[in-house]
Amino acid sequence: MLWLFAGGVFLVVETYGWIHYGGDVSYERLSAKGFATAPTHFAFLQVAAPLFLAIITRMRMPVSTTFLILTSFSTSTAGVNAVLTKSLSGYGVAFVAAIVLWTVLGPMMDRAFRGKAHPAWYVAQWFTTGTLWSVWLMQDASNIAVYLPRSLSTGEFIGFAGTMVAGLGLIFYLKGDRIQQVVSEKSSVIDVRHATVIDGVYAVLLYGFKAVSTIPMSTTWVFLGLLAGREIGLNLFRPEDTRRKGKRIAKLIIRDVTFAGIGLAVSLLIAVSVNPALGHDLFGIVWPFGPAH
Repeated sequence: MLWLFAGGVFLVVETYGWIHYGGDVSYERLSAKGFATAPTHFAFLQVAAPLFLAIITRMRMPVSTTFLILTSFSTSTAGVNAVLTKSLSGYGVAFVAAIVLWTVLGPMMDRAFRGKAHPAWYVAQWFTTGTLWSVWLMQDASNIAVYLPRSLSTGEFIGFAGTMVAGLGLIFYLKGDRIQQVVSEKSSVIDVRHATVIDGVYAVLLYGFKAVSTIPMSTTWVFLGLLAGREIGLNLFRPEDTRRKGKRIAKLIIRDVTFAGIGLAVSLLIAVSVNPALGHDLFGIVWPFGPAH
C-alpha cells in the first residue's frame, strides 16, 4: 500500500515536472551554474558513485546523495561552492528552527499526544508524507537526472519513471534497511502524531529552500539539522527525569555530522578526481593522478 502511494506521488510529481519544464524532470535544479550541460561521456567514478553511496549507506552513514553524486558532475568551482553553501546553511536553518519550534510547542505536543492516536492522525500523516515526498522529489530528482539528457523524450521518461518506481518497491521491501536506524534512535519518532509533525516541518523547510533558488542542495543535511535541533528542543522543556542525558544527545548529533562529513569528504575526492581543475580551484592543489577513467 505504501509503495503504491509513494509510486503514485512520484508519477504525478515527475510527470508534472516533465510536462511543465519541457522534459526536465529535475525541476530546473540542473539549470544552475556548473550543471546545465549534460555530460557526453562518463568518468568511471561518476558511474561508480551510486555504488559508493550504497556501501556507505549500508554502514548506516547518512551520506548526502547530492554531494556524492551531483558534485562529481559539476564543471565549475562556483557550482560546487553554491551546493555546499546552500546545503550547510540548510543544516543551520533547520537546526535553529527545530530548537525554537520544539522548545515553544514541545510542552503542548507532549500534553496533547497522549494515549491512542485518533484515526484522523493517520490521514494527516499520509497528507504530510505525500507533501514531503513531493517537495523532496523536486529537490533530489536531479541526482538521478544528472545522468540523463536534460530534456527527456516520452520513451526516456517512461524508462526513467519505471526504473524509479521499481527502486521504490525495493526500498519499501527492505523497510529502509540499516539507514532507518538514524531516525529510529531519535526521541518520540514512532508515534504517528510526532512523525506527522516532523514530516510537516521538514516539507516546509524543503519547500522554502526550493523557492529561494534553483541551486541543488543536500536534503540529507537539512534533515540531520532538523533531527538534531529537535532533540535539543525536546530536552530543554521536559522534566529532568524524562530527559535524555546531554552527553547522549551530543553523541548522536556529533556522530551524524561526522558520518555525513565523511560522505562529504568522499564526495569532494570523487569530484576532484573526475575534474582535477576543481581540486586546484577549491583547495589550491594539483590532483596528482589526473582525471579518473
